[in-house]
Amino acid sequence: MARKLAEVARRVGVSEATVSRVLNEKPGVSDSTRQAVLTALDVLGYERPTHLRAARARLVGIVLPELQNPIFPAIAEIAGGALVQLGFTPVLCTRTAGGLTEAEYVSMLLDQQVAGVIFCGGLTEDEHQALLQRGVPVVLLNAAVDYPGFPSVSTDDEAAVRQAFAHLTAMGHTDIGLMVGPGHHMPSRRKATAFEALTAGSAGSHPVGHALFSFEGGQAVASELLAHKVTALICGSDVLALGAVRAARRVGLRIPDDLSVVGFDDSAFMNYTDPPLTTLRQPIEAMSRAAVTLLANQISGDSPTPHELLHEPELVVRQSTAPLR
Repeated sequence: MARKLAEVARRVGVSEATVSRVLNEKPGVSDSTRQAVLTALDVLGYERPTHLRAARARLVGIVLPELQNPIFPAIAEIAGGALVQLGFTPVLCTRTAGGLTEAEYVSMLLDQQVAGVIFCGGLTEDEHQALLQRGVPVVLLNAAVDYPGFPSVSTDDEAAVRQAFAHLTAMGHTDIGLMVGPGHHMPSRRKATAFEALTAGSAGSHPVGHALFSFEGGQAVASELLAHKVTALICGSDVLALGAVRAARRVGLRIPDDLSVVGFDDSAFMNYTDPPLTTLRQPIEAMSRAAVTLLANQISGDSPTPHELLHEPELVVRQSTAPLR
């Protein structure tokens, strides 16, 4: 017991006496501290005292593939806040170097008997089946893989590519490339399919590149696409777009005089890059709140909607795109 008290106290940042008061339902502890202690018990794998176990069903996992892309912390903040307003306790699970994988997080959440999961990453078929068999409410939010049987909330990737392509062609560009994430990543596959449909039979060069979702990945693949003499690039994330800007400058190209670049996400600070980035804004707040509503409805016993909820992105034109010289 002493070891458990000490470990929970360290995780929450309170005294062991405070943890003891929570476990024994003594007064003098704020609601937020009490909830933090109970969540720490769940995450660390300790059994709650019998009289506190009923509250455990209010635990909800938010599983993210990473936090380097600013869009994922934004999702965590908005979805987490919406869950708290509904009386749930969000538990953020994100993949880090040397840490748990997304699949291991799912196993942990199942062991903790969570009320539900908002999932933004990728699962193996085994974990997919485990979630279905356990009947855990799940909502997919821009997930990497399309899992049958789960309601989903996504950005309309086809509409995003169509808007970016129309913007660039209206300015006279015909040699337009596309850089997206890995081939197994569902939103990237959708963007690539839409781009290939738009460019089929049209004049000009239209190469497609697949990169790791990182600044370095964007820089490496953009260097390959620039060899095709493109005058514009549509990128599958703002981070990839910034990598493309670096790659262009490394070979003496100016943005947007020699190369126009369009990002995707409109993550934090894209208005302050050099130059400010033209990008497709994902409606993250609306999407995150929709995912929470779908999950809460499932937890309350409602049948999940069988359809995917597609949200229209918004083209935000800044200074990284310009008419063809």
